[in-house]
Amino acid sequence: MPGRFLTSLVVRLQGQLYLFDAGEGCQINLKKTKLGIKTLRVVAVSHLHGDHCLGLPGLLMMRAQVPEVGPLTILGPPGIERFVRQIHESLAFFLNYPLSFVEWNEGCPEMAYEDDLFRIFWGPLKHTTLCLGYRLEEHPRPGKFKPETAKALGIPYGPLWGKLQRGEAVATDRGDTVSPNQVLGPPRQGRKICYAVDTQPNKILYRLCQDVDLAFLDGMFLPEHQEEAEAKGHMTADDAARVAARAGAQRAVLVHISPRYTEEDMEKFVDAAKKRFENTEIANDLQQFTIPYRDEDP
Repeated sequence: MPGRFLTSLVVRLQGQLYLFDAGEGCQINLKKTKLGIKTLRVVAVSHLHGDHCLGLPGLLMMRAQVPEVGPLTILGPPGIERFVRQIHESLAFFLNYPLSFVEWNEGCPEMAYEDDLFRIFWGPLKHTTLCLGYRLEEHPRPGKFKPETAKALGIPYGPLWGKLQRGEAVATDRGDTVSPNQVLGPPRQGRKICYAVDTQPNKILYRLCQDVDLAFLDGMFLPEHQEEAEAKGHMTADDAARVAARAGAQRAVLVHISPRYTEEDMEKFVDAAKKRFENTEIANDLQQFTIPYRDEDP
């Protein structure tokens, strides 16, 4: 729509980027955010409908304008590698970085990807074609540092404290070795995000959404268009809110709104969703969400 781009979500942590879906023209809004593109590590595609993957060529071309860019991993349904390779071959556009692909298949592991920051899980949803939902989990963080314990063990304030907090053992002036578990509390959970669009409620959606800090969910239709939502493999606003509430999500954001609705209708979406789950809102182009850590352990 003239005032609303297609659905794409980028997650940023420690300067690294992870993109979920690449709707047509997504590189335009990505450039507007000024988040950069060199550090894009992963593109996770839900399914091979045009409004979720036709932004890939422009995205790949824009990234190729950056010198000394690193590799890129593309996750998606069967056929995603063929789709990208054929476009690359047909258009013969320049690439200066390696592409790797991971395609979902029956019996594949629930974890699709892991690096030093995140693990990404996936699963098939309930749509008119194979569509994947994703769950992004930040690795657990070290426990709280206990400065008084460190001092008592002969580790003075300084660089050695930082090493211990990063999980490295250190030596005291007396030659004793102090390990991180001696000065750190129990590990603290990282943050979790669910991204699931183009789906009806189903068991895998609940699993991907379980206890997440933020769930980005398909809320394509208003409740009065429930029959059409079911026929087209989508959820209504109250469906999405119900899933978030039952799955124990902390917050929910409705995305992938049908183009039949105008800005004047957006309040109806929020009202319908909040009847099921108060912590629900509707997303706008370029909107940014900060996900805080949950309450710290005492």
